[in-house]
Amino acid sequence: MRGESEVTPEPGAAGSRLRTGPIMTVTVIAATWLIGCQPRPPAPEAPVAEDEDVPGWEWPDERVEAVVREVRAGRDLNPDAWPGGARVAVLLSFDVDNETVTGLRYGDATVGSLSQGEYGARTALPRVVNVLDRYGIPASFFIPAVSMRLNPGMLDVIQASGRHEIAVHGWIHELNSSLEADVEERLLRRAVDYYTDLLGERPVGYRAPSWNFSPNTLDILLRMGFLYDSSLMADDRPYEIMAAGQPTGLVELPVEWILDDAPLFNPRGNSYSPPRDLMQVWMDEFDWAYEEGTMFVLTMHPHVIGHRSRMVALEGLIEHIRSRPDVWWATHREAAEYVKAQAGME
Repeated sequence: MRGESEVTPEPGAAGSRLRTGPIMTVTVIAATWLIGCQPRPPAPEAPVAEDEDVPGWEWPDERVEAVVREVRAGRDLNPDAWPGGARVAVLLSFDVDNETVTGLRYGDATVGSLSQGEYGARTALPRVVNVLDRYGIPASFFIPAVSMRLNPGMLDVIQASGRHEIAVHGWIHELNSSLEADVEERLLRRAVDYYTDLLGERPVGYRAPSWNFSPNTLDILLRMGFLYDSSLMADDRPYEIMAAGQPTGLVELPVEWILDDAPLFNPRGNSYSPPRDLMQVWMDEFDWAYEEGTMFVLTMHPHVIGHRSRMVALEGLIEHIRSRPDVWWATHREAAEYVKAQAGME
């Protein structure tokens, strides 16, 4: 949903209205940012090349098709109407990575980088939650378990209003897409067990630490009985994930790098955008979602968005959305439960 220096941020048809705003070019280089229940149907056997490093243009057609079909978007789950007759669903989410993403996951933490992660819990998270609660807006917080263990006071900050969701974002923001199956599953089960004990209920949502699946991730999520995932990018609308051409019952609430604060708010990166410019991009994305009657999913990180000049962008976006009628603000869990029920999925 990565190349890393001392700080590694993470990490969602034409409409009838075009908005005016700053003219800007946003370039996100995917290679820089992507380094980062029920049984699954068996995948068809794909021919394996003798050399695993052989480029795709040398693969047999059958292998290309099998690789692409392994995890795919299934049926569109966008409902005819959102609760209360709302025209659009707005889902704000925060990946509360803190120290895990500023060095711990790779074991190369320094005092300076850890202090930047600490800022997320100490200063930024309360600032973010205060703004959400002032407007009465719910949000979903995807938190690596180690991040919560290091900063246990975050729990009271998030839960004080009673309207926010806590979901799973790995154990220590591990690079799940590079792990062996047993290691990936062990870490995820450890995170789920930790949150089940902490919250008194099992979390139902998952977001991959680096917005990517390993060949084993979907199997693990299905075995563990998750309601939804929010890591993939095949649509702007909610959809059902397919495994090797078969429906899984797992709801996907898709993300997108355009709708992520980290890549474009990195002052040390090569694609930095001023907050007010990025706010305009988000406003335009919302306007199109509103015209289409679909869904607007925004991913932010407290240690990124929570700086003062960037909070201007978040508040400006909220004010813009609130100026429109018929908006449903929801947690990811609420949205997943609603679309699944509307689609008649058991």
